[in-house]
Amino acid sequence: MIRIISSTALRFATATVLSLSVAGSALALDDVKLMAPASPGGGWDQTARALQTAMTTANVAKSVQVTNVPGAGGAIGLAQFAGDKGNGQSMMVAGMVMVGALLTNKSPVDLSQTTPLARLTGEYEVIVVPADSPFKNLSDLVKALKADPGKVAFAGGSAGGTDHILVGLFAKAVGVDPTKINYVPFSGGGEALAALLGNQVAAGVSGWGEFEGQIKAGKLRALAISAPQKIPGIDVPTAKEQGVNLELANWRAVFGPSGLSETAKMDQLKAIDAAVKSASWQETLKQKGWDNQYLAGDKFVTYLAEEQTRIAGVLKEIGLVK
Repeated sequence: MIRIISSTALRFATATVLSLSVAGSALALDDVKLMAPASPGGGWDQTARALQTAMTTANVAKSVQVTNVPGAGGAIGLAQFAGDKGNGQSMMVAGMVMVGALLTNKSPVDLSQTTPLARLTGEYEVIVVPADSPFKNLSDLVKALKADPGKVAFAGGSAGGTDHILVGLFAKAVGVDPTKINYVPFSGGGEALAALLGNQVAAGVSGWGEFEGQIKAGKLRALAISAPQKIPGIDVPTAKEQGVNLELANWRAVFGPSGLSETAKMDQLKAIDAAVKSASWQETLKQKGWDNQYLAGDKFVTYLAEEQTRIAGVLKEIGLVK
């Protein structure tokens, strides 16, 4: 059964949260335990550690400790996090990948066992091909996909993850049956890149940061990026600019445990708000090329519910969820 978080799960006024001032000496939290339900080095871990630094420098917590609990697309960490019910000093960083992983893995735990707090960042996906590929632009790839979907192999991350979802949406947007796509999942970006450079697959999909170096080195050709409009500093046309209605951001967010008191919830939101406004956080966004997609409170709860519905629909169309 697919469980969608209702917007009634988190009742408070976002405007009130954002208007709260955080004095330099006023700590909103004590000793924070911030979980990244993934291995060190990945996107969730990087986001958690950047938030750790920002919360500390913004002086909204006495201490912030990041713990990594990898496995099953975040489900193992989520199960552990669910045990922190009511703990106002506990938080978790996760994102879009978890939404799909929980569904495809038929996880016994889901995000209804958390308190959604705020979306933090987003990273748009890029569709690439090897530099010597016959596909010179997105139109060439679309023609080949329409002619024979099975012959166009896409390399990406885990089955049901953001990359897989993007390929499914891409197929749907150009009128191809999503169940016919040839998607080859890899456990890491390095393996997918090797498959691309070795011409074992026709195209690859990942976040911009994963392929940026190879694109700039001329080893990969970027055909499109899944942003709603052209991104300054990234010389890649959007899919929409090329007539394909495709938009997707791999967002990352922070959650609290379920059962938080209103006071604990407000304290966590106040701390997050101060952290994302800090010079430390803004510098991290710039250095890592993350898109600032801060969305807190009720607005994030509504967004999350819509994303869960959309992702579940795509995974059903691909055939990964019944």
